Amino acid sequence: MDLIAFLIIGALAGWLASKFMNKSQGLLMNMVVGIAGAYIGGFLAGAIGLAATGFVGEIIVATIGAVILLWTLGKLRT
Repeated sequence: MDLIAFLIIGALAGWLASKFMNKSQGLLMNMVVGIAGAYIGGFLAGAIGLAATGFVGEIIVATIGAVILLWTLGKLRT
């Protein structure tokens, strides 16, 4: 995947996850959360036999992973 597309997907997924989880964070943190979420979502999708195809599929998988990451971090902080 192209690096620019990877960063855009990460930023978009992180932003969507922050909106779903009602968290306020900056663009850089959105990218970090989105990229980490893409790895988590990709691992979980592969574990259950699903594959993200296309731009929209990649954003959905990355967003689900980012939401899981934000939820887990929120639980660890309390």
